[in-house]
Amino acid sequence: MDTLRDPLPTVSPAELPTNPSGPHQVLDGGATIPAPPARTQDDIARLTEEVKQSSAFLDDVFAQVGRVVVGQREMVERVMIGLLTGGHCLIEGVPGLAKTLTVKTLSQTINASFQRIQFTPDLLPADITGTIIYNMHTAEFTQKRGPLFANLVLADEVNRAPAKVQSALLEAMQERQVTIGDTTHKLPDPFLVLATQNPIEQEGTFPLPEAQLDRFMLLIKVSYPTANDERAMLDRMSMGDTPGASEVTTIEHVRAARRVVSSIYIDDRVRDYIVHIVQATRRPRDYGLGELAPLIEYGGSPRATLNLATAARAHAFIRHRAYVTPDDIKAISMDVMRHRVMLTYEAEAEDVSSEDVVRRIFEYLPVP
Repeated sequence: MDTLRDPLPTVSPAELPTNPSGPHQVLDGGATIPAPPARTQDDIARLTEEVKQSSAFLDDVFAQVGRVVVGQREMVERVMIGLLTGGHCLIEGVPGLAKTLTVKTLSQTINASFQRIQFTPDLLPADITGTIIYNMHTAEFTQKRGPLFANLVLADEVNRAPAKVQSALLEAMQERQVTIGDTTHKLPDPFLVLATQNPIEQEGTFPLPEAQLDRFMLLIKVSYPTANDERAMLDRMSMGDTPGASEVTTIEHVRAARRVVSSIYIDDRVRDYIVHIVQATRRPRDYGLGELAPLIEYGGSPRATLNLATAARAHAFIRHRAYVTPDDIKAISMDVMRHRVMLTYEAEAEDVSSEDVVRRIFEYLPVP
């Protein structure tokens, strides 16, 4: 039985190891874990029908968001992937690209609670998590919950707040809970942090530490609209009657969709493909990519592997498919990997970006 094993040095693409279906998978050190159960054709057929039914509401959601936000379909899809998987998103783009409007409109279509926090240098952790207030009338301390207690939380210009405030988000993002004083409160389900940052104005900003960046499932880069989209935007605003979005689904429906997303089928060969992508960012020489070794300081973390699989499932779900293809991996990989590949000074001197490194890996690795 073939197993998922570490590649040999300077392995050629045709010789990369694969892992066909089997009763167990062998990990480093010889430990074994049960392999995912094989799916029969009947199982796939049932799952396909379930996916079609549970994902039907997405077309209505995208249509309602499209009434308010012109273009930016890729950003809307990526935010929806975060919502369907519980993965937080970091949205990067210049001002005026409808980042805040997209998140607010999406919350209206699913009837979710929404809070926007403007991050500033003088913000305090208690301003976002909540605090304890002394009530003079009752002579008791009462807890006041902060704006983090919402389904969708928009942390606008998150890199403008100091590290103390940024770290206050970590417990909420990782544990889905907030501690106020000596009491821990569970956050609502679903809970999603959507943070934005401005890439062109860096004065008075505090770059996010790698540990916090790694907790964002996706780093979404938003570009300018096309000429046609911008003209449509101009015509729509000239009418004077700005359209709004209507509620087309509920939080309960989103929760049910999440359970279906987690059951979407990933073939063993596609699972191996995901693992080798991340491994190639850590040990490029072992994959015949020795020219990348001096450029990479740190490769993707295990979260990159898990998030690639999870985001690919949601990407397939949005397209009403019950199985993941390599195209799903390629479509979502840049958003998952670009903030997890740390480069060396040599890469900066050669003007090589993390996106260039990820793109090179995908060009070289064979597709299953």
